[in-house]
Amino acid sequence: MKVLYIDSDGPLGGASRSLFEVVRPLSAEAVDPYFVAVEGTALQFYRQIAKDSMTTRGLTKFDNTRYSHYKGVRWLVVLREIFYLPFTVAVLLRAKRKWNRIDVIHINEFLGIIPGMIAKWLFRAPLVVHARSLAWQDEHSLRCRWLKKRLRANASAVVAIDQNVRATLPADIEVDVIQNSFTPKVLSSPDRAMLARLDGLRLGSLKVGFVGNLHRSKGIFDLLEAAKLVKATGRDVEFLIVGGGTVSDKGLKAWALNRAGLAQNVQKELTERVSVEGLSDIFHLLGPTVDIQRVYERMDVVAFPSHFDAPGRPVFEAAFSSVPSIVAVENPYPDTLVHGETGLVIPARNPQKLAEAIMHFADNRDDVRRMGRNARQLAETNCHPESNAKKLLAVYTRVIRNGRSNHGV
Repeated sequence: MKVLYIDSDGPLGGASRSLFEVVRPLSAEAVDPYFVAVEGTALQFYRQIAKDSMTTRGLTKFDNTRYSHYKGVRWLVVLREIFYLPFTVAVLLRAKRKWNRIDVIHINEFLGIIPGMIAKWLFRAPLVVHARSLAWQDEHSLRCRWLKKRLRANASAVVAIDQNVRATLPADIEVDVIQNSFTPKVLSSPDRAMLARLDGLRLGSLKVGFVGNLHRSKGIFDLLEAAKLVKATGRDVEFLIVGGGTVSDKGLKAWALNRAGLAQNVQKELTERVSVEGLSDIFHLLGPTVDIQRVYERMDVVAFPSHFDAPGRPVFEAAFSSVPSIVAVENPYPDTLVHGETGLVIPARNPQKLAEAIMHFADNRDDVRRMGRNARQLAETNCHPESNAKKLLAVYTRVIRNGRSNHGV
């Protein structure tokens, strides 16, 4: 079975890591993975598992998430999508000439619906759409209605990463819920620089972790404000910030993203704030690492105070190391988080509530251990790559079979 994976994000992030985790075991299930991806760090992982791959400068997206849907000056982002359209068509034409036949097309986020539609037309193959972000819902929006129509008309299957995401998709569309996956693996060559930083932490302090790119929308400054509140109480808590800034935009692009509220590179600002607020002794900017498992093993609690209203990858990744979580989510579903059992739920953009949750764990270490055990059980049930790969393979088999039936084969 030849499956073409289309990923419109270049930097390695949660979506690309999730795709890598589920595709890797599929190669043992008679799946030949082919990739069309944007130039970036994710390709280093895709090439480990790809039968073949092609890269391009950019792929056209259709942003319609709760965070980045088009409105006001954010319509400027459409200029980027128009600019990338020729690159999108060109790389898919090259893929068609080189690979000729593809059995299934899989786009790694519904934002890639336009490349997915083009690929479906070129290869005459069924399209599987992965929904990883919460979709923006507005029944009066032409954009929302357009996207729903495209999904209904073009997607042979839609896969959501959890019930939170599924709840934002049209109720009349059949959706397979397949959790993201993670392999808790300690690298044979450890990140010794990171381990040296971790070895400098205080014995007995509560270690609160944050894992991800340093984006304002992920609540990193909310965590900074919460750290100030916690420190003022005298509790022994340290904050482990693992991750870095993304690519630095310049010129007209930087101006447009800033006006649209999409500029996210805040590493310099965060570093300065930590110093000015006098938090350098507890708020540790550790930088990025690929040896993430060893970092999770040093954490007591992981914080995910994102503005996206959904649990992210660090929640279940840390859970494999029996680490409970603090998550900013309005209505958690039990397939990802159970309040008081696998972690604590807080409102988004609320440093005070975040600080209170941290202090609860600092004062109740038994809860850290109890919720950590429960979190691990939940992760092992829902997030194993091999079992999730089998579920995804069943989706591929179904859409191929349905396609043959529709064509009278």
